[in-house]
Amino acid sequence: MSSNQLISVVVPCYNEQETVPIFFKTMEEINAKMPDHTINYFFVDDGSKDNTLAEMRQLNAQNPDRVHYLTFSRNFGKESALLAGLEAADGDLVAVMDVDLQDPPELLLTMLKGIEAGHDCVAARRVSRDGEPPIRSFFSRWFYKIINKISETPIVDGARDFRLMTRQVVDAILSVQEYNRFSKGIFGWVGFDTKYIEYKNVERVAGNTSWSFWGLLRYSLDGIVSFSEFPLSIASWWLFILLCLLDILSLHHHPGRLTWRSHSRLAVHGLHLLNDRWPTAILPGYRGQIHRQHLLRS
Repeated sequence: MSSNQLISVVVPCYNEQETVPIFFKTMEEINAKMPDHTINYFFVDDGSKDNTLAEMRQLNAQNPDRVHYLTFSRNFGKESALLAGLEAADGDLVAVMDVDLQDPPELLLTMLKGIEAGHDCVAARRVSRDGEPPIRSFFSRWFYKIINKISETPIVDGARDFRLMTRQVVDAILSVQEYNRFSKGIFGWVGFDTKYIEYKNVERVAGNTSWSFWGLLRYSLDGIVSFSEFPLSIASWWLFILLCLLDILSLHHHPGRLTWRSHSRLAVHGLHLLNDRWPTAILPGYRGQIHRQHLLRS
């Protein structure tokens, strides 16, 4: 690994006026421990309603060569902010971090050693959820269990967006041009040699989280839809079964004893059902192919 490398740190922010200056001060202390590397910052203001943008502008005025910021016209969500930051980042290595310091900055030193050892990506994996609301922890655990059962893309339980990546990993992530992005799935889908560093949950340094329970639930459902065709298959098979039952019941809407003639009609009608309704069962495969093509993933 050559010296004097540039590390770009992408930091999505939404209503984080209290944490931005604390984050920068902490990261500068970490940068001082990297004599052969320089950190530049790409803060992304995701339509904040407080003074987050003002804090970014102040840091930029004080450090114009290393602190950069992007601002959205409204709140588009963390995934959009993350994508914008990755597109702007120009470092040899790129890190993604949360501004609230729940991603421990000191882990960046360990991640750098992993990159220097030859890994393409070094990511953080939270192994405890101390301090998190119990219902959120419960649904988070079940989300990872479910999605890893029904998806072909591995999504590591507890894996954070916090990671340090080589330029080739970043370019691969940017090549996946999806509208509804789910970065945890994209990180796994692009592959590459990834090492995980385990750590225990850390509380926010200041302020309050902008994530609500329902927001996290919608985000999880987006991830399942983006990286699994299982829901599509279930829905289509239920439709197929329902249509078959309705067709069979329509033959016997009048109560009475079945005769050999009605048995014959039922058998013939069953063959017609198989011919007419079977496409409903196989359509998920074709829809899945269209779905993947729409996502621009092969």
